[in-house]
Amino acid sequence: MPERLGQHFLKNDSAIKKIIAALDIQPGETIIEIGPGKGALTFPLAEECSQKKCRLITIEKDQKLFSILKEKFKEDLNIFIVEGDVLKELTKIIEEFKNENLKFKIIGNIPYYITGKLLRTISELKNKPSVSVLMVQKEVAERICAIPPRMNLLAAATQYWAGPEIILRLKAKEFDPPPEVDSAVIQLITNGQRQTTQKEGENYYKLIHVIFKQPRKTLANNLKDGLNISRPEIEKILNSLSLPLNSRPQDISIEHIVDIAGLTSL
Repeated sequence: MPERLGQHFLKNDSAIKKIIAALDIQPGETIIEIGPGKGALTFPLAEECSQKKCRLITIEKDQKLFSILKEKFKEDLNIFIVEGDVLKELTKIIEEFKNENLKFKIIGNIPYYITGKLLRTISELKNKPSVSVLMVQKEVAERICAIPPRMNLLAAATQYWAGPEIILRLKAKEFDPPPEVDSAVIQLITNGQRQTTQKEGENYYKLIHVIFKQPRKTLANNLKDGLNISRPEIEKILNSLSLPLNSRPQDISIEHIVDIAGLTSL
């Protein structure tokens, strides 16, 4: 298998069952699988989707694997095998079903090198999945799920739109071929309560890049260096949020960042 695609196939049947259970498939939903590979998740997903009358869409970049899956599921009208790069195809698929008020969930074993880009792609979807269950590198999963005092840029970017939780940890030996690192499965439940305008979202994402540009510096100094406002104004904002002036980026919560974004103009 081409190494450049970063493909490692899960062979732990018990883990596969837990991953699919975490998706909590409901009748009539659309399930989008990323990187089906040899079909370890695809076949049990197809069976459950058949029982619950769901549509299953898989996105596979490898042409050989795509052809094999296409042939295996050619008789099933509710399973669609898409060839291409998920970073491009996911948005196209959601756009294609925009008139259906699509209710969908995402599942997949994510190549380590696209994890951050994929999460950003999902975050930019106007219609987001209600639940995403993703297998990623263990260290990346821990960063995504971090809370103060270990907050970081990836956690801040992801937790703005979803609540993440590590639901399963997997050793390298549970894959074929085994990767050089261990993996973890995260469940991301999209935050339906945070309703923001496009401008508010843009301000938030601009702000987190300012805040975490230099994590070792204080929050106040990063804001001063990255925003066109004075030190007294920054101190006034932090005081209004009951944040110590010596707070560091890793110490602050998502809600504090949202509040700062609302009090500043980027």
